Amino acid sequence: MKNQWTNYYTGYVKVKAYGKGAERLINMLTRRGLHIWEVKRVGSEALIFHMDIRDIPKLRQVMRKSDCKVKFMQGKGFPFLMKRVMKNSGFLAGMIAFLLCIFVLSNMVWGIEVQDAKPATEHAIRKELDKMGVKIGKVQFFVDDVDTIQRKLSDRIGALTWVGVELKGTTYHFRVVEKRQPKEVEKTSPQNLVASKKAIIADMFVEKGQSIVNVNDYVGKGQLLVSGLIGKEDKQEIVSAKGVIKGKTWYKAKVEVPLKTKFSVFNGDETSKHFLKMGGFSLPVWGFKDPGYEKQEKETTVRPFHFLQWELPISYKQVTLRSKEDIVRSYTEKEAVEEGRKMAKAELNKHLDEEDEIVEEKILHESMENGKVKLSIHYQVIEDIAIGQPIIQGD
Repeated sequence: MKNQWTNYYTGYVKVKAYGKGAERLINMLTRRGLHIWEVKRVGSEALIFHMDIRDIPKLRQVMRKSDCKVKFMQGKGFPFLMKRVMKNSGFLAGMIAFLLCIFVLSNMVWGIEVQDAKPATEHAIRKELDKMGVKIGKVQFFVDDVDTIQRKLSDRIGALTWVGVELKGTTYHFRVVEKRQPKEVEKTSPQNLVASKKAIIADMFVEKGQSIVNVNDYVGKGQLLVSGLIGKEDKQEIVSAKGVIKGKTWYKAKVEVPLKTKFSVFNGDETSKHFLKMGGFSLPVWGFKDPGYEKQEKETTVRPFHFLQWELPISYKQVTLRSKEDIVRSYTEKEAVEEGRKMAKAELNKHLDEEDEIVEEKILHESMENGKVKLSIHYQVIEDIAIGQPIIQGD
């Protein structure tokens, strides 16, 4: 078996020897150590045999001492196969180019379908996809994976509750669940305005209804501010009270700021390695050098190859290594206090509307414990405290 494989790769020929000295020729070749096999007699004075093409020069030397002639009938093995391939290289190159073209087209984006989305939302999705490079005609290997696309769409488009992303062949399918906007209370429905929290009335603008409280009055949560009942007792009319009631409200925040904090951050250095993945085996094709980062984070992306509608058992694998380093952020006690105030104020603003205003900030308590500055901060805010309360007929 080993000789058969060796003979195939080196190449061998089928030879016909004819004449009175044919048998003598075979014996002379054997004595010289030439490998000859499958010797067959053809007729009374002819023999057919196989021999290595590397021994042809020795065959010619022996023939000068023999009374027979030889004819090379057929060449076999890898060298002759390559010769035939090169002879038909134009056809082979065309076939390879055709298959390569089909392969590339099978791994491009040819369709983007968005389901269950309103026209405005679909337009926003397609606009964001275009920014991300997810567009028709783009090679899939240069597009973010479906999980990254899903995360970016959810972060960038506020109207989405959920978006599902699926790549089927050459088409991206997006299934959308939009946020349900709360239905506005009918403007014609009768209502009072009551306080949403305890406050001191700072300013009032009553558009419709009868005001019950005045500026500088203290009100508790749920207290009536503007009544939807107007007119005299014998001729009262029920309306939908409207207005803006600004009140001084109070908030308290507690925050801790360490004087020294250790962070692990990316320093901007990164390198990518590229592989062809077949089952559990990965063959490196680019990026062989180890970057030698002391601390790193590894991100792996695997994308299967496609041919027409079939997914091939071979994938493109990219491993990105990002260098990280540890840094220590240090504050003086004064800087820590200032940072704590910023943190507390930013957290409070998350719970306030744009029209609300922080008018007073006071540090109630400041202490240093275990390398941390601890603050207790009091805030006074001017905000609209009025909320609607339906008037039930018969009350």
